[in-house]
Amino acid sequence: MSEPSAYLDLFSRQAAEYAKSRPTYPTALFDALATLATRRETAWDCATGNGQAAAGLAPHFHTVVATDASAEQIRHAAGPPNVRFRVATAEQSSLPANSLDVVTVAQALHWLDHDRFYPEVRRVTATGGLFAAWSYGACHAGDDLEGALREFEDGLLGAYWHPNRHWVDEGYRTIPFPFPEVEMPPFELRMRWSLSQLGGYLGSWSAVANYRRARRVDPVAPFVERIVKLWGSPEDTREIVWPLALRVGRLE
Repeated sequence: MSEPSAYLDLFSRQAAEYAKSRPTYPTALFDALATLATRRETAWDCATGNGQAAAGLAPHFHTVVATDASAEQIRHAAGPPNVRFRVATAEQSSLPANSLDVVTVAQALHWLDHDRFYPEVRRVTATGGLFAAWSYGACHAGDDLEGALREFEDGLLGAYWHPNRHWVDEGYRTIPFPFPEVEMPPFELRMRWSLSQLGGYLGSWSAVANYRRARRVDPVAPFVERIVKLWGSPEDTREIVWPLALRVGRLE
């Protein structure tokens, strides 16, 4: 199947890097969504990327359909046997009407065409079903690295982020969200990483890919070299923390 053409593709080029370098979501997030679901037959993880959210949903639902517009992302995706991966755009899923209990969009709602996507969510989700979207932005690795990380993300790379990134920076508080909301507790992503693992994560950013294409140089390696004295031994690990921005709504 060929990739759909009318979508914002920022990650296909670094799909392999994305798959191995992104942090995982907390199990408590999926436990909470499952508790809120009125049924646990079928979930749709839209814009699934490497399938991390789909894998998190899998223990709670009989079937998880995981779609992405990028065939390259789907090629690198992985999940349990009850996750069905396929290429499809968010706005034209080809899923049956009123067939879903939960729809999730992890770290991708800001890339979608909301005027076309939200009608598709309403079409495929059963009455009383859930819609959940979340994102994470700036990571934190200790007070001694905070200034360097913010200068790298907002200074050096500032001009290379897509304009839609502002919704992530605003914690999804301003992103269009047309469903009655369900109050949720706060969640965080936490990973114990070495410096090379942090560098791999930074290298998966869309802004880094844009910088590399525009400048023909890699911004990550010099940055990692610059902070190694602050980090300590490159083999040492630190706890990396990302606050999770979460919006959950119920279909009426």
